[in-house]
Amino acid sequence: MNNLIQRRTLIKAGIAGLSVAMLPRMAFAQSEGPIKIGSLTPMTGAGANYGGRMRDSIAAVIDAVNAAGGIKGRQLQLVSEDDQTNPEAAVRAARKLIDVDGVSAILGTWASSVTTAVAPLCWESKIMLMCTSGADTITQLPHQGYVLRTEPGTELVQTKNAQFMVDEGGQKIAFLGVQTPFAQDLANVMKGVADAAGIGFAQMIYEADKTSYRTEVDQLLAENPDFIFLGGYTPDTIVVLRDLFRAGYTGRALSPSYTIDETVLEALPADVLEGVFTYSAMTPETAPGLIEAKKLLGADYIDPYTAQTYDHATLTVLALAAAATQDGEGIRDNVRVVSQGDGEPVASAVEGIKLLSEGKSINYDGASGELIFNELGDITTLDVRFDVIKNGAFEVYKTP
Repeated sequence: MNNLIQRRTLIKAGIAGLSVAMLPRMAFAQSEGPIKIGSLTPMTGAGANYGGRMRDSIAAVIDAVNAAGGIKGRQLQLVSEDDQTNPEAAVRAARKLIDVDGVSAILGTWASSVTTAVAPLCWESKIMLMCTSGADTITQLPHQGYVLRTEPGTELVQTKNAQFMVDEGGQKIAFLGVQTPFAQDLANVMKGVADAAGIGFAQMIYEADKTSYRTEVDQLLAENPDFIFLGGYTPDTIVVLRDLFRAGYTGRALSPSYTIDETVLEALPADVLEGVFTYSAMTPETAPGLIEAKKLLGADYIDPYTAQTYDHATLTVLALAAAATQDGEGIRDNVRVVSQGDGEPVASAVEGIKLLSEGKSINYDGASGELIFNELGDITTLDVRFDVIKNGAFEVYKTP
């Protein structure tokens, strides 16, 4: 509660500090010259493993559009800031992007606490915000349509994870994760699935940035779970996995793939990771949007967050190309126009802008999946792939 009060105070201070005198200059700056788009990704802090790739995917889309002539004769300009995976730092960076740089959109906020902190600044300034954050409370804010969340919601994703644990024979499943705005929600969804299946459930939510979680691990293992969901970020999950191994845990574990990646395989001995499952939102390899993203980024594999921010950038520029005014309101009013409906299928921003310039309607399906949003701004579709770690490497275990 104290943290929530502090965030609200910070948000109010940020809004109050917006320069009224600056607003006409911002509007004028966006009516001519380059169209400015902001990225606000975690280059440092707990999200640093992902922030660079997320920013680079946004930059790649913008560079491709500029090389093809821009939007309605105007070039795009990317202004990148580091949110430091910290709400206070993110608010300062967002205010710069809005007040000084005059961006039309802020793309790529990752941590839920960061998105929650900067969202009011965006909707008060009529700036579009697109995020990869997990907390369902984000889109329940009074954002007036200025927030889109490409990360699947808690109910959607955690139901699939808990059901996987049940289907794999779990008799007492457990949640073991770091304190976040959505940790208890994840645990509650798991409990609901466990109750419906008539099996046991346990939970332990721990504080971040500790050098050992042995006490928390021992307390949870006293409940005798046989399948544990690891709901942390990479730094704390590495510590938790070591402590589970040292405590003699012989059951199974499931974690998001963005938490256990190649850096974790390098950081931990193979026997600590043997048999651990990971899940990831899955876009079919044959999906045109994913194929185009891989081609543009020069990558054989794109992690879920990189795919989402690639889609943030593509949705933004397509909405700008479809809009009468190239600003945040134009993006808000057209983002579903270019991604939902019966328009001509497109797989890239450049292709979509060309068709729009010809007066045609389009339907962009992205690198992260089918981009259909509900009235709150939440993505509504999800396919999940489960991998397992064997001999220090990932193997595909189950696909839709």
